[in-house]
Amino acid sequence: MIEYDITGCIVTYKNNPVVLSRAINSFLDTSLNVKLYIVDNSPTNELKKLCSIPGVDYIFMNCNKGFGAGHNTILRSRHLMGKYHLVLNPDIRFGKGTLETLYNYMEQDLTVGNIMPKVTYPNGSLQYLCKLLPTPIDWIVRMFIPLKSIKSKIDYNFEMRFADYNTIMNVPYLSGCFMFLRKSTIEDIGLFDEGIFMYGEDTDLNRRIYQKYKTLYYPKVTIIHDFEKGSHKNLRLLWIHIKAAIYYLNKWGWVFDNERTRINKATKLKYKNNNI
Repeated sequence: MIEYDITGCIVTYKNNPVVLSRAINSFLDTSLNVKLYIVDNSPTNELKKLCSIPGVDYIFMNCNKGFGAGHNTILRSRHLMGKYHLVLNPDIRFGKGTLETLYNYMEQDLTVGNIMPKVTYPNGSLQYLCKLLPTPIDWIVRMFIPLKSIKSKIDYNFEMRFADYNTIMNVPYLSGCFMFLRKSTIEDIGLFDEGIFMYGEDTDLNRRIYQKYKTLYYPKVTIIHDFEKGSHKNLRLLWIHIKAAIYYLNKWGWVFDNERTRINKATKLKYKNNNI
């Protein structure tokens, strides 16, 4: 059996073929020994022809059980995973050398369970994807309160906008758009919680990783994310987001979550004054 340096997985659902092709080509453009899995939750297998290239395995699910469940198709089959495994969104792209840099860093620091690079929009502006553990207020305001003055105050704290995004940080919640995971970490802490269909499954997994390993923001490399907040435009996705928030808070705690309070306080104390 081939031992891959890095395996990756993209879970798709009726995605734009042009955008998806960029993600696939970004992953494959490396000197490392890699394999990419496309787990397709779409109602048809129209994307299969796009994935019929060397280095890519296409898996048609013929159903949509959600983002985390799709990725668990590979994470659960440990023999399919490389030494490192990348959970990758279909709207991500990056240059040659990105995977090598992250691979080398993970090889040097065995305490890191998950690493994410700096993420920008296509226009070059920063995406604030380092976050504290969410409180009920964070979720309610971000989903339902349109007033920019209130939302900006919540975002400043929740998205760690007080921190220096040009420095390496150990963050309790990193975006699920690009999760560069150590296989042994997943074997230790487990898979995505399939009780969450979408939105919040990355919060839960990062939190469990953070309890035992570093979840590291690494801004020395940059990736591009063509990101849109679908739940703000689609009532079905909004309802999925609401159910995810309720599930997560039922699991970890609504008002009384002492671990969240402790972690968030320590994170702000460490990074608010750039005390890296």
